Amino acid sequence: MTVSDLSELSARLVAELVNAGDLTSEWRAVFEAVPRHRFIPDTVWTQDGARMVPVHRADDEAAWLELCYANEFVVTQVDDGSPVGPGQVGDEPTSSASRPNVVALMLAALEVEPGMSVLEVGTGTGWNAGLLAERLGNDNVTSVEVDPVVADRARSVLWDAGYKITVAAGDGALGYPGFAPFDRIIATVAADQIPHAWGLQTRPGGRVLVPWTTDFHNGALVSFEVGPDHTMRGRIVGNVQFMRLRAQRGKRASLTRHVQDADGARRSTTDLHPSHAVGEYDASLAVGLRVPRCELIVTRDDGNGGYTVWLVDPWSESWASLQHQSGAESFPVRQFGERDLWSEVEAAYRWWDGLGQPGADRWGLTVTPDGQHVWLDDEDHRIDRRHHR
Repeated sequence: MTVSDLSELSARLVAELVNAGDLTSEWRAVFEAVPRHRFIPDTVWTQDGARMVPVHRADDEAAWLELCYANEFVVTQVDDGSPVGPGQVGDEPTSSASRPNVVALMLAALEVEPGMSVLEVGTGTGWNAGLLAERLGNDNVTSVEVDPVVADRARSVLWDAGYKITVAAGDGALGYPGFAPFDRIIATVAADQIPHAWGLQTRPGGRVLVPWTTDFHNGALVSFEVGPDHTMRGRIVGNVQFMRLRAQRGKRASLTRHVQDADGARRSTTDLHPSHAVGEYDASLAVGLRVPRCELIVTRDDGNGGYTVWLVDPWSESWASLQHQSGAESFPVRQFGERDLWSEVEAAYRWWDGLGQPGADRWGLTVTPDGQHVWLDDEDHRIDRRHHR
């Protein structure tokens, strides 16, 4: 692969992002100066059904480069660096390079200016840190990565590229107090409970950008402004999906491990179309606020639009399923265990519908030393988040 070929691939990606409106003028030259492939490991992983399959640069550099410059995320680690083997149940993505359009969206939402200091939580490949350093300078960028092997590799790649920033191995939920306060903190990992340490380490008036997740819904980017007392107040400004902070991973739902005793399930029907409750972004976000410890899995049943929605609580091993057939007006439901998960999801959907179906941009989140609370439109309208233990 020649330098000209690499330049062409990089230019193609930048043009795609610009044409889609994802890449702002402030960041275009930065993306052009920091080629993505320099930060992607020589072995990455692709999904093949339920299997994770390695792709080695040495075996097929052209295929590897296409992954590097596609507007898609790239899985760079499975099973915390100790994969049990191709195709095994344990193949779980644990680190990745984010989609380039998501990287561009988040950098724009960070509203950073030259001269500002930034802490990045979740170094990963180091590409995002390199983009920040290209615009802000090495002395203004610090990055924290929980996996020491990933941190060491990212530091080496960044330094080889001329970005001699501080890359620390540690728990990003604790921030990096030694270099605080920062003007901006950007998390490239998702959190359900937002660490207040990030607010404490940000200058009043600064910004903290965090992908916020629930067990049910992964896809809310929250932009917080930090107050004089370091309280964080923010609203949802985008739709992004990230892997969780390791300390907040919880349990991974599995149909093989957690769906058992189908004959003993309670049976009923519902007229609520499953796509309304679980397939629409605004509804799914609201359901996630009211139905914790409930994970969603969808399986395809045939080639005619049939599918099954599975709801699984890996903690109590309760589960529910709702079967969809094209053209149906009611849908069979099965529920098993101490929780009636579909009933909870349906009730949460009806609650959201009763509020007037508020969109994502109407939800807010406040984080204080005592915890966090969700609100709708303003802080006087707090929302009760249900809890199951």
